[in-house]
Amino acid sequence: MNKKPNWKQAYSQQSTAEAAVIEIYQSLNQTNAAIIIFYCSPDYDRNQLAQAFQHYFTDIPVIGCTTAGEISHSGYTEASLVAISLCQEHFYVNCLLLESLQQFNMAKTSGICEKFQHKFIQNSSKFDADHYFGFLLIDGLSKKEEVVVSTLYEALGGIPLFGGSSADGLNFQNTHIYYQGKFHTDCALLTLVEAQYPVKVFKTEHFHATDKQVVVTEADATQRIVYEFNGAPAAQEYARLLDIPVAQLNPSIYAISPLVVKVAGQYHVRSILTRNPEDDSLSFYCAIDAGVVLRIAECGDIMNNLHHTLDRLSAEIGELDLVLACDCILRRLEIDRKKLYPEMNKLAKQYHIFGFNTYGEQFNALHINQTFTGVAITQEGKV
Repeated sequence: MNKKPNWKQAYSQQSTAEAAVIEIYQSLNQTNAAIIIFYCSPDYDRNQLAQAFQHYFTDIPVIGCTTAGEISHSGYTEASLVAISLCQEHFYVNCLLLESLQQFNMAKTSGICEKFQHKFIQNSSKFDADHYFGFLLIDGLSKKEEVVVSTLYEALGGIPLFGGSSADGLNFQNTHIYYQGKFHTDCALLTLVEAQYPVKVFKTEHFHATDKQVVVTEADATQRIVYEFNGAPAAQEYARLLDIPVAQLNPSIYAISPLVVKVAGQYHVRSILTRNPEDDSLSFYCAIDAGVVLRIAECGDIMNNLHHTLDRLSAEIGELDLVLACDCILRRLEIDRKKLYPEMNKLAKQYHIFGFNTYGEQFNALHINQTFTGVAITQEGKV
């Protein structure tokens, strides 16, 4: 089978925003694009970036976000701009921006999303869930991912969903999503896609729970802060169970020794964002509340796990030609700590991975942490 170039990836490490966008524009050079998706380092000047995208991509929808690292055919990079274009002949795409997440209304949003989904299905070909997916970009500092993703997934009526929380390197100050020529905050951007080819939304993680257990005995669920585990200051109790001084807690430790919660028979990571030294509380990336029972987890082989997952997807739907991915920043910190970039970059090239490092991932109705989630696409599928 002759495979046509129905998507193009581009990559730039130019230091200025305009120069980076020009390089992306010259590399993509696809006039029949249904959409351009980009991910950018937070180091770029956002105003200049927005102006450049408006100038060079005048007639093509462009979406994107800031990251904690970028992923493309060039592998795992940082301080870069990466982009992909999907062609109109093989992808039908539409977007819905949800603003003011701090005033999020479940019923109102559900109704809006149901109408959006219904119109999308009417305007596309015959509905077949194996050719549809939803893609969500959401403000990674909004603390609204759980309620947003569960509301949207229920309203999508069977369309599988994945996504990522926009990021800001390791600064945790400002995260942004780009849509219709502007960068936005406190928002979520839902993109529905119908593909001519079979697609498969998936997630994977590489941890297993140990018998080291803690109970959240004091927390602020709204702010995702745990003050106490087992009646003791949370950071001190976590460090005690790891047998390290509390002062040694850092993102690399959180990456290799996460906390997991059991939901419906499966363990899901509840990743620690930071230790708050003034009271030894812990801030989390995900929802957390008093009474929750958590276990410390141990990491398996991150490379073997991802390789096995991608091989399994190839067996299920056919040779993978593109993987749109959201990969947690804590996974990247583990890759960095273990010096696994050469192996991971090889996988990125082999499976044509395009994506970014996130402050959290979405998979169907769940907001999760420390996972690699995405959609696999094949041009010669078995579905």
